[in-house]
Formats: sequence, C-alpha cells, structure tokens
Amino acid sequence: MSVLILTSFTAAAKEISAGTYGATGDGKTLNTSAIQSAIDAAAKEGGTLTFPAGTYLTGALFLKTGVTLRLDKGVTLLGSQNIQDYPVMPTRVAGIEMSWPAALINVYEQNKVAITGEGVIDGDGKVFWESYWNLRKAYEPRGLRWASDYDAGRPRLLQIYKASDVRVGDGLLLRRSGFWTLHICYSNKVVVDRLTIRNNEGGHGPSTDGIDIDSSKDILVQHADIAVNDDAIVLKAGRDSDGLRVNRPTEDVVIRDITVREAVAGLSFGSETSGGFRRIEAYRFTVMKDVPVGILFKSAHTRGGFGEDLNIHDFVMHDVPVVLRVIMNWNPQYSYAKIPDDVKDIPAYWKVLVTPVPEKDGISRLRRVNISGIKARGAKTAFEIEGYAQAPLEDFKLSKLDIEANTGGFIRYVKRWKMSDSRLVFEDGKPVNISADSEVSGLSVNGSGPAK
Repeated sequence: MSVLILTSFTAAAKEISAGTYGATGDGKTLNTSAIQSAIDAAAKEGGTLTFPAGTYLTGALFLKTGVTLRLDKGVTLLGSQNIQDYPVMPTRVAGIEMSWPAALINVYEQNKVAITGEGVIDGDGKVFWESYWNLRKAYEPRGLRWASDYDAGRPRLLQIYKASDVRVGDGLLLRRSGFWTLHICYSNKVVVDRLTIRNNEGGHGPSTDGIDIDSSKDILVQHADIAVNDDAIVLKAGRDSDGLRVNRPTEDVVIRDITVREAVAGLSFGSETSGGFRRIEAYRFTVMKDVPVGILFKSAHTRGGFGEDLNIHDFVMHDVPVVLRVIMNWNPQYSYAKIPDDVKDIPAYWKVLVTPVPEKDGISRLRRVNISGIKARGAKTAFEIEGYAQAPLEDFKLSKLDIEANTGGFIRYVKRWKMSDSRLVFEDGKPVNISADSEVSGLSVNGSGPAK
C-alpha cells in the first residue's frame, strides 16, 4: 500500500488577519461575510489567514486553493445556529448524491488547502440535534425512520469535497458538530494529523460521526482522540442504487495511533459499502469502555460493494463489550426504504433511495481481511459474525488475538477462515458457535496459543 503524504504544499509566509477585514471575535457578531472576504484575499496570494484571539460567530465558509486557515490557541470559530447561514449545494450525504446544507468549513472543489492550529471549530450543534430528534419522532410511527437523516438538513462541521492536497489538524479541537464532523468525499491526498473531536458536550449529538472517509483515495489519518455519538472513524463508499451508479471505492487509506473514548465502534466499515473498499490499513488503536464494539463491519442486502485487502492490527480494547462484529443486515428500519401509501409529494432523493437493487448486485462481499494483534480485556462477547449463505465472508486471517470475554459468540457463513497464534479465554468455557457450513481452522478456547 502506498499513501501519498502531503509534501508539495506548505503554508505561505504571508499572513492576512481576519480582523483587518472586519471580523469581530465577540461571539455575537455574525462574521461570515468578513471572514469570507479575508479568505478570498488570502487566495489571491496563497496566504495564511489568521485571527486575533476571540470567538468568531459565522455561517458556512469556503476555503480556496492555496489558502491556509490557521486557528491559533485562543481562537474559536463558532457555528451559527441559523440553518439559513449554510447554503444548500450539491454534495453526497449518507451515501447518496443530493443537495444539502454546506458545512461550517468547506474545501469544495479546491486544492492545496490547510486547516491548522491549536484553536477550536465549534458547531454549536444542539439546535440541529433537537430538530433531528423532533423530525424522527414524527417519522418513525409512519415507517419513515430511513428518511430522517436525509430530511433533517444539518450542517457538517468540515467538508472536504472533490479536493486534493489537503491537511487538517496540528492540534485542532473540533466540537459539537451538527451532523458528521469531518467528511472526506471524492477526494485524494488528504492528511489528518493531531486532531481532537468532542461531540458529546452539552448532550449527545445524533449521527455525529468523527471522521468519514467516503469514496476517496490516498488518505492518512493519525493521532486522533475521538468522543462522538456514532462512528468514530468510518470508511464509506455509497448507498444502494446511487452508490452502485457512482461506483467509486475508498482505497489506499492508512489510519493509525487513534484513541476512541465514545462512539458506536472503534473502527467501522459501512454501512455505505456500494463502491467498495480496498487496501485499507488501520493500526495502533486504543478503544475505551464507552464504545460498544471494537471493530465493526456493517452492510445491507441492497448495498452491494466489497471489501478486500484490509489489514487491521494492534488494537487494545478496555471493557469493550464486543470485540469483532460483522453484520450484513444492519439496522433494517434505516437500511431499507419504503414510501408509505399516503405520501403523495415525493422528494426526488426519496425516489433514489427506494430504487430497487437487483439481488445479485445487492450482496456485499468481504474477502482477504487480516486481523492481528488484538488485545481485549473485559469483553462480553468475542465474535458476532454473520455473512450471507450465498456469499460467505472469505479468506479472513486472524492471528495474535489475546481476548478475554464472557463468551465466544458466533461465526456464521464464512469460508477459509484461519486463526493462529492466539489466546482466547471465555468465562463460560464454551467454544465459539460456528455454523455447520462455515470453515474456520485453528480456533480453540481457554488458553490456546502464546499470545499475551
């Protein structure tokens, strides 16, 4: 695997202060126009935009090619709570292409951009969280759980879209995103380094993923500390018919040196799998007790796509209930769209979501996955793994696992799985429940192997 690290783009020596263009850091004045003017000025010379210490209330901002946005310690960009301050524009959201409110910070079809410093980007997202919950309460009794995430337009915190040569981090704190925090979509050569994400301050924000890597290539994510209310770091590649139409994989990605404190999983693949994943390496993760699953693969029988040549190693899990989960029929209420008969005015993107996918195209296939060096203590279940009878999970190699759990769990519909050099200790003393038609070699319980 070869990941391209940014070397060609460095911040320009010339600095431009947003204060010169009228930006006021009092936390009350809406500064969108002033800051955008400063960005546009910096773009003319490839400059670095800086701010005097303060809190700058703003709507959506659009960085330009050659610009570095530097937020020094003591500087906060605070997102407006007025959805009108985020213009609706074409993008991809939760696996389909549609129009959606812009993010607070956008690198939209631009190149050679950096967002750096030890300051804060704060989405102040509680108002958007509440609007989502209110919509979902109204939708769920009508069988519209699947539509909630698409109809409740909420701004992401940072969007990198159709961009290249982008760097994010160097000490930044991202917090309280209205929706996904950092969305890297249709982009390449992106480096995320030294980033802290906190989305559970002042409430638990729904769908506040940490870092979403979506149909993108040559991505490096490292040294991140994450507490969110959904996926911490997740690989995505499109949903159902629209994702199959785009047919763009996520590939050549390295993710390393990550601490996950709160999330639904330490590392996730899916559920948007349609374009597929290949050549992904993730290692040196620490996953804490408030995370229910250490490593998660999720898809649905309308998603399609594939995962292959995935290398996951050197994870430490502290009191994480489930070590490894593979679920190919994930969250049916969300995954399978059906429009109620009483709905007459149907949005165009609803029609996209309900477009049928032929059965042969809807099965996601996982193969050539290496998982090694996993140390787990205090787990409830080691494995919750279920493929498809007609498309088993193939050629997984599990080695140097050191797992202590209450029970082994289950493995169903797999072929050519090999386990080696591992220690599995289950409190109930029972073997892993392996379906009769599965092929798993080398798996034994209670002290097997030398892993420590």
